[in-house]
Amino acid sequence: MKVVIQRVKSSSVEVDGKIVGQISKGLTLLVGFNVDDDNSKIDKIVKKIINLRIFDDDNHIMNKSILDIGGKILSISQFSLYADTKKGSRPSYHNAMKKDEAYKLYNEFNKYLRNYVEVDTGIFGSNMSVKIENDGPVTIILEE
Repeated sequence: MKVVIQRVKSSSVEVDGKIVGQISKGLTLLVGFNVDDDNSKIDKIVKKIINLRIFDDDNHIMNKSILDIGGKILSISQFSLYADTKKGSRPSYHNAMKKDEAYKLYNEFNKYLRNYVEVDTGIFGSNMSVKIENDGPVTIILEE
């Protein structure tokens, strides 16, 4: 499982010209699943995300988590995080989990996140337009 975490001032996702998810201050997550992933990785990575101290305290030091600031999460599925570009110019996606299995894990991932914070999402498998106002910029990649 791979998650690209971006600290944002705001973020939104559109499908067919309609906003289907949006947040103000918080985190935008780009979430991908590897063929070997299962539910056992979700708990660990979610706890890491919600406890990451990447928001500024009163002294402008990244010392607060999303829980501390009352922020929200915009979670976007992105199978292309497992693109393999070792051979040639066209990425291979053989390491990305198949759509049906990934859909189940993505829903479990978001369900678990919602135990801690408010979560908006895109629409799994859709062509999405994601607008991200990165704050910092702060971008972190987690992989389990």
